[in-house]
Amino acid sequence: MLSRFKILASQPRMALGALLTLLLSAAAVAGSGADFTASSANPSNTFASGTLTVGNSKAGVAVLSASNLRPGEAAQTGDVDIENTGSLSGAFTLARGTVSNSDVANPLAAKLNLTVADCGAFTGPTPPTCGDGDDVSRYAGTVADMGTPGHEVGALGTFAAGVKHRYRFTVALDGTADNAYQGDSATVQFDFNAA
Repeated sequence: MLSRFKILASQPRMALGALLTLLLSAAAVAGSGADFTASSANPSNTFASGTLTVGNSKAGVAVLSASNLRPGEAAQTGDVDIENTGSLSGAFTLARGTVSNSDVANPLAAKLNLTVADCGAFTGPTPPTCGDGDDVSRYAGTVADMGTPGHEVGALGTFAAGVKHRYRFTVALDGTADNAYQGDSATVQFDFNAA
């Protein structure tokens, strides 16, 4: 053994080769152990966004068309059902759109007293009863003032998917409307929004 060591010591290249062979053999022995392995995959993870849409029982048409209004006399009403037809809950609001008056000098909208009441939510297919004492007032003022500072409609609330409410719009011509308002007309758009 000593003679073999002397031979290796006298030939450093040979010694280095032998050492390298020993190290590779040791690594092969250490790395060849049998280990258990396992894996589990979760493929095809999918993602989709929800929807927020407003169902309107009178979409594209007037909630009410009041004609032959007389100062200080009976109001006329119109009902509309608003539903969250999407898959997400949403905060619903009501806003007044553009107002047009046939007489700019004496705008009829300034003499039209408007109230908007939330009659409540539907129970299944059964609509709530309007005017039964548990309605929630959402607006009371003139058509012209609706949405202006101090006359905001306010939030209608958060509707879960599938929730539907009935709203009653009531309009009357104010008792102070004089002859200057005879034969005049006004139109307005009401916008229900969700966010």
